[in-house]
Amino acid sequence: MQEQIIFYAGFAVAAWLFVIGLYGIISSRHLVHLCLSLTVVQAATYVLLAVIGYRPGLPAPIFVGFPATSPAVDPVIQALMLTDVVVEATVIALLLSITVRVHRRTSSADPNEVDLMRG
Repeated sequence: MQEQIIFYAGFAVAAWLFVIGLYGIISSRHLVHLCLSLTVVQAATYVLLAVIGYRPGLPAPIFVGFPATSPAVDPVIQALMLTDVVVEATVIALLLSITVRVHRRTSSADPNEVDLMRG
C-alpha cells in the first residue's frame, strides 16, 4: 500500500513539475526565463523516469557475485536518465548561447520584441 502511494505521488510530482514548467514557457517574457522553464519541464522527465524505474526491495543491477537471473532494478531506466541529463545540459547550453547572440544583436531578450527577420 505504501509503495503505491509513493508510486502515485511520484507521478503527481512529475505532472506538477511539467505543468509549472509549461506555464513558465507560456508566460515567459524573457528568453533566459524560457530556458529555465524548459529545465523545469526536463526535471519532470527525471522524476518520471525515477518513478518508473523504482522497484521496492530490489538491488542495483550489479551482478558481481549474484546469478544473472536474480531480480534487480531495470538498468535501461538508469541509462535513459543519464542520457537525459546529458542531452538536457547540451540543449540548455545551446539555447543560452543563442539567447546571448539574440540579445547582442537586438539588445532585447523579450521574445515578443525580437524580430530577426528585419535584416
